[in-house]
Amino acid sequence: MVDAALLKGLVKALVLPPTGPLLVVAAGLAIVARRWRAGRILAWSGVALLWALSTPAVAFLLLSLVDRWPPLDLENARNAQAIVILGGGVRRHAAEYGGDTLGQLTLERVRYGARVARATKLPVLVTGGAVFGGEPEASLMRAALEGEFGVPVRWAETQSRNTHENALRSAQILAKAGIDRVVLVAHSFDMPRAKAEFAAQGIDAIPAPTGIPSMVIDTPLDVLPSLGALQGSYLALYEILANAWRRVSLAFDGATQQHASFALPASERSTVQKRAVAGSDSSNRPILATICCLPLGGPAVHAVGKVFTDDPPAVAIRGYWA
Repeated sequence: MVDAALLKGLVKALVLPPTGPLLVVAAGLAIVARRWRAGRILAWSGVALLWALSTPAVAFLLLSLVDRWPPLDLENARNAQAIVILGGGVRRHAAEYGGDTLGQLTLERVRYGARVARATKLPVLVTGGAVFGGEPEASLMRAALEGEFGVPVRWAETQSRNTHENALRSAQILAKAGIDRVVLVAHSFDMPRAKAEFAAQGIDAIPAPTGIPSMVIDTPLDVLPSLGALQGSYLALYEILANAWRRVSLAFDGATQQHASFALPASERSTVQKRAVAGSDSSNRPILATICCLPLGGPAVHAVGKVFTDDPPAVAIRGYWA
């Protein structure tokens, strides 16, 4: 059986820049002898796409489309019960460290997470497994936080291989400690999907984004194509595709999940704010559901989700809206 993480990595490598646009160029060159005009158009389109994705303006636009979370409000953060820091990748076989170490994105999250932890005095959970072998990411994060930043780590979740599993396995740990509200540390581009995954597990996450995009031009060189801008476009496009895949997966899962209807006043149908609405399922059990988005029309909204707790007086469900 093909490893899911390996297949995911292969798809990313082939679709996202720079390989994706280069494959478009290669396809154009492959047909230029038979279809001169179409081949040239295709090849130059790939070149133009790669150039555009390498410019800071396009990278900033794409990152802004993915997320616009403001910086963390520390006063609001103090209402949480813990801090969760998501892993963002490992640098394998780092010779100067004698083995695996934190990748750039993870190190940025750890550094900011340490800052938030010092300011709030909240306990810290780090999450990340070993996707392609080696030492679990959470173990490396714990070592850095405690050894280099002087911040203790109470929990280390070392089994997850993606953002969904980060949320699922972290929620299991937090539930044992009676925690359902956390400060979530991740990059700005990753925050919408990460927050949604934690919400699906019954965890209210206060976003603490790092790497918030900024279109500040210090010199004329800042508008020219650069490797940093290409990386920004790569990360933004990955999140756009990942969010789309998540919606498709939820749509397919909805066929086998529990349905519940909610009658809502017209004044509430246009809101896109998260809120809780009481209702009942097909067995007339009381339910409490989280609304992520309400459609603009219709007398009722149908929630689709899975029961994840049976605690009285309400059964909570998680899901999306159809």
